[in-house]
Amino acid sequence: MSTVSDALDALTDLQPDRARITADILHGLSLQPRQLPSKYFYDARGSALFEQITRQPEYYPTRTELQLLRDVSGEIARAVGPRVHVVELGSGSGRKTEHLLHALVEPVAYTPIEISRAALLDSVARLAEALPDIEMLPVCADFTRPVELPEPQNEPARRLLFFPGSTLGNFAHDDAVALLDAMRQTMGPNGLALIGIDLHKDPALIEAAYNDAAGVTAAFTLNLLQRLNREIGSDFDLASFQHRARYSVPRLRIETELVSTRAQRVHVAGRSFDFAKGEAMTVEYSHKYTDASFAALVAEAGLRVRTQWDAASPAFGLRLLQRA
Repeated sequence: MSTVSDALDALTDLQPDRARITADILHGLSLQPRQLPSKYFYDARGSALFEQITRQPEYYPTRTELQLLRDVSGEIARAVGPRVHVVELGSGSGRKTEHLLHALVEPVAYTPIEISRAALLDSVARLAEALPDIEMLPVCADFTRPVELPEPQNEPARRLLFFPGSTLGNFAHDDAVALLDAMRQTMGPNGLALIGIDLHKDPALIEAAYNDAAGVTAAFTLNLLQRLNREIGSDFDLASFQHRARYSVPRLRIETELVSTRAQRVHVAGRSFDFAKGEAMTVEYSHKYTDASFAALVAEAGLRVRTQWDAASPAFGLRLLQRA
């Protein structure tokens, strides 16, 4: 039986250090157009703000996926089989995971991989208390980089990679293919992956989800700059950048940017970066999919859709993948 103390003691801490973050930010600011990696949204405050976003009336993905998981959890358990080792990429609060773990038949272990140490520890403590028979093996790391997984005490029948929240959509095409290919290798020969994807729908509904009336998403986006100022000593003026999220129908994606409201100079690690008034800096993509576009994407990584479940309105899907 696993206790909360056991779960926290088992933590593998590979959280990115200051040098890694600085290198990533300098690289992104040197691109044209400029970019900042969305993975750095999730410090303690960013994780808390994202949880607030998921509860905003405009933000449909979380509540739709949660309801879909509740509705089809029995079918997922039958499709996956017993005694799996669940590995979750970007685990966040673990709200969806709890539904999945309760539904599965005798899951052996759970490995959440999360870049925010605070969010990881909070979720593991809660899940260890709620599910004491499942070995908790948390890893604090950037899941977009290779991560050596801890081995459970008991041998699992297979690995199930869980990637909910439509997070795959945050990756540009080539990066998404690379991540899916890494997932295929991590799954092993008989492993599976359960992925949440947001489906193309009314652009106005999609745009509203990323521009909530309460301004929580704007605060979440700007918190990235506050984190960088605190952790790597940059001097972004938060009052001089504005959140903007727009849906591109041709590219089937939300494009979230921080727009400079004036001409200004930003300093990072001894280097200067000049922004023109109105210059946009990309901080996140959120791709939406059709059945055809998603099947083509996973095929590039040597995977195929084995089973799919859909919520009709708003359109959202869960896809169970296996090796092609």
